Amino acid sequence: MNENTKEQQGLEAEGGEFVPDYLLYLLAAASDAASAQFHAHVREAGLRVPEWRVLACLNDRDGAMITRLARFALIEQSRLTKIIIQMGERGLIRRQGDPQDRRRVRVYLTDEGRALARKLVADARAHEQQLLQMLEGGDGARIKQALGSLIDRLAPVPEAEG
Repeated sequence: MNENTKEQQGLEAEGGEFVPDYLLYLLAAASDAASAQFHAHVREAGLRVPEWRVLACLNDRDGAMITRLARFALIEQSRLTKIIIQMGERGLIRRQGDPQDRRRVRVYLTDEGRALARKLVADARAHEQQLLQMLEGGDGARIKQALGSLIDRLAPVPEAEG
């Protein structure tokens, strides 16, 4: 029996190829495929993807702290600090000390940043609707609920995050 035949028999015994049915691959591949078009749109608007994520987060909760932005923008905190500085230099956001605790920094949208965030969030909602329409019979709502539940179990949001 040659090596390829043994390998194929091993795959069949285990239920087929691993990667195409592996949850983490499916999540990453779906995210990459679904994001590709919209991220091209973001770049056409003059932003890098991490900057878009920051704007979207601030659109949801203006005045967020860096820790919250890092979590929801999926960016490591030290890298995010550099991005925030660059976005401030471009006039999209401003940093300000927390009135209750000057050691903490909050990040706010400028008028220009808010206008861009609102436009891109509206575009993202439309893109999401197109994606959801590709799914059958309420699968989109179920997928979103299941993913939210998985995230809550794996990485719950701390209550004190502001």
